[in-house]
Amino acid sequence: MNSEYRAACPQIFREYFGYLETITGKSSLTVDEYFLDLRTFFRYFISMKGLVSEDTPFEEIDISIVDAELCKQVTLADIYEFMNFLSADRENHAAARSRKCSALRSFFGYLTNKKNILQSNPVEQLSNPKLSSTLPKFLSLEQSFSLLEAVDGPFKERDYAILMMFLTCGMRLSELVGINYSDMLSDNRLRLRGKGDKERIVYMNDACREAVERYMKVRPVDGVIDKEALFLSKRKQRISPKTVQWLVKKYLSEIGLSENGYSVHKLRHTAATLMYQHGEVDIRALKEILGHVNLGTTQIYTHVSSESMRNAADANPIGAMRPPQDNDDSE
Repeated sequence: MNSEYRAACPQIFREYFGYLETITGKSSLTVDEYFLDLRTFFRYFISMKGLVSEDTPFEEIDISIVDAELCKQVTLADIYEFMNFLSADRENHAAARSRKCSALRSFFGYLTNKKNILQSNPVEQLSNPKLSSTLPKFLSLEQSFSLLEAVDGPFKERDYAILMMFLTCGMRLSELVGINYSDMLSDNRLRLRGKGDKERIVYMNDACREAVERYMKVRPVDGVIDKEALFLSKRKQRISPKTVQWLVKKYLSEIGLSENGYSVHKLRHTAATLMYQHGEVDIRALKEILGHVNLGTTQIYTHVSSESMRNAADANPIGAMRPPQDNDDSE
């Protein structure tokens, strides 16, 4: 868990996060996300209970007062009010609200079933927000080329390698920032650490490997704080997720896509889509590349354009058959 977050944790959080890391095997990045979601809820709850002055900025509300007694006061109605707050005041989309539901369900389930602090779980009947069935956006092949061509500046080798990894390997943001030198294996193989610290091997194509090699020639050596990290920030420490998000947004903006819902995750989606549409990748192979547990999750990455579906229909050998001609026996 991030040391900054750990310092801000009330004791009841520390015990819960220790349980997540040691018993359930959650990664430190997942624990960080749970902390941020729980902190948002309890800042809201503390404010609604009138435990801070009305003029206290939301981001400055101290959650150190959170303890078992305060948790016992939480009701399902409070949770739904919090969901309304997320939607109306913070403009959280359904996916973000759903993630917070999961964090709350896990935390209060732990207090009820593992610690026996609560007699009943206030979020047991909590329903997740309905997620949109629309497919996520992705970059076309031409837009992907334009994105790579837009790279420039003092960190162009690093930025180009980062974008190339996203667009060719389909990795998550957390996986990219966690790459070490030792994860670069022979035969263009790359070891990634996915959700729950599960490791998997992906293959870099030659273009990706060359981009990484060009970056490694200019990567700082002296004064580096995290010598194992592959990608470094200008402060010579492991690059942070926020920095990667910023640079991706910058280059997307330069090709006119910053205001259209594109993001780092859309690059992962782009990689999967391009592999499926242009590389004839089997869906089960794609599942392994992306590190999905269930095949159903991978299916959102296998949508194809109407042109591709038309081509597939035309390729069916049965299409070569023609109906028999009627015999004209009138003569």
